[in-house]
Amino acid sequence: MLEVANQTPPLENYNLLVSDCALREAIAREQAAWAEDELAALGARFGSAATIALGFEANRHAPALRSFNRTGHRVDEVEFHASWHELMGLSVGAGLHSSPWAEPKRGAHVARAAGFYMLAQTESGVCCPMAMTYGSVPTLRRSPEIASEWLPRIFARTYDGRDRPAAEKGSALIGMAMTENQGGSDLRTNVTRAERYGSEGQRQFYRLTGHKWFMSAPMCDAFLVLAQTSAGPTCFLVPRWTPDSRRNPIRIRRLKDKLGNRSNASSEVELDGTHAELVGEEGRGIPTIIEMGNYTRLDCAAGSAGLMRQAVAQAIHHAQHRAAFQKRLVDHALMTNVLADLALEQEAATALAMRLARAYGEEDETAVVFRRVVTPAAKFWICKRAPAVAAEAMEVLGGNGYVEEFILARIYREAPVNSIWEGSGNIMCLDLLRVLSRSPAAIDVVMDEVRESAAAEPRLMAFLARLSPKSAISAESQARVFARDLVVSLEAALLVRHAPAAVADAFCASRLEGDTGAFGMLPAGADCRAIVARAAPGRS
Repeated sequence: MLEVANQTPPLENYNLLVSDCALREAIAREQAAWAEDELAALGARFGSAATIALGFEANRHAPALRSFNRTGHRVDEVEFHASWHELMGLSVGAGLHSSPWAEPKRGAHVARAAGFYMLAQTESGVCCPMAMTYGSVPTLRRSPEIASEWLPRIFARTYDGRDRPAAEKGSALIGMAMTENQGGSDLRTNVTRAERYGSEGQRQFYRLTGHKWFMSAPMCDAFLVLAQTSAGPTCFLVPRWTPDSRRNPIRIRRLKDKLGNRSNASSEVELDGTHAELVGEEGRGIPTIIEMGNYTRLDCAAGSAGLMRQAVAQAIHHAQHRAAFQKRLVDHALMTNVLADLALEQEAATALAMRLARAYGEEDETAVVFRRVVTPAAKFWICKRAPAVAAEAMEVLGGNGYVEEFILARIYREAPVNSIWEGSGNIMCLDLLRVLSRSPAAIDVVMDEVRESAAAEPRLMAFLARLSPKSAISAESQARVFARDLVVSLEAALLVRHAPAAVADAFCASRLEGDTGAFGMLPAGADCRAIVARAAPGRS
């Protein structure tokens, strides 16, 4: 019988927090040390063989649309495998959908972002409804009557996946539907119409008629939707069931056949006299719903950092166990360089994502300006780097990395979506320029934080001297260059201030002075072994 030898054991039954030095340190310095025990318990759960298996199962058994029941009545239900519901229950139970709002405290957004980062490593499909529900809260609070009804359900930590009126459930999740086939990111071209038909106190009711090209997680209990009134694009809350417990006509035309994110359903829908309730003011729908988008953009950055972490962990774990040419892969100098370079990218992304999450929990003017500037830039660059990290990590595993039985194939398919959802790269860079053109002094808030580290790092000081927001504002074609350089300078500043010298030095040498076109190009003086040892997942 053929003996199978020199194969790497699966990376499972390990703790996603305890084995991640960069994440543990970021949680502590960004004011969430109080959550470490709870996050460690969650990290053990997400890293267990049983939970990892749920992610594979949820992807093997994709959601299915059931338009009609057996008696011919229209139901527009999406059926999910039991593994999906179990992952949803675990995530809701951990408060990843709403905990900073339900239990506000210093560092709460950081703690929640760390949990979300770990969830992305196990199964990113579940991240979508968690992110949308999290982001919906500040938008719903613009209408106090709606908030008083819906927020207690949103804050609950008991998952209820039944397709029932929200009033009959103890918890609720919120989705979103903005884009239409003719406009995509250009939301002002939306043609879905809203006609007012009634009111109850301050609550205003409308009927929506039109379509949405993307409605993700269509089994959520309600959705934030954009539609046109005479005043312009307006935000509405659209529940799956009407107040009198009838199915709201949200007609699911089909489910999208996506490259990745396959355990999560994304759909095309028609709205046919669909009951809706006004959120905010008529004609102010885009800024109203974009407030939700800012929080989901934070999640895109944190989720991509999580995907990178899992890719790096898998690559290092494989290299520690696989032998080639008489020694382990990790002991080959060129492979160590590649692994260290991947680890630098992941640690920098993790540090920035957690720093940005802290700004979402602070309401002073500096924090508000910081997140306005950094959110679109971080979303752009971190999400852009994730597919490259995943591709290189796959190559470390060789042919096994390209096989669906190994998690890296799924991560590679998953990685691009965070760059597309919630505003693609160009939209993010234009948003950044828009912020700086309206408030030129905003860049100083960010640069002040970077200059503190630059005083001790000449390479960062020289890099900052070349960073010109005025040039980027006057030359739109250079917006991506400026966004990248802004993020890289922030990442370098965080690593110089907080990471071990080996990490900070190699990052500055490669990102501020070197070529980031491919991984494995760290200069000869880089302490690659120390960087890889720090990033190794280990066991706990």
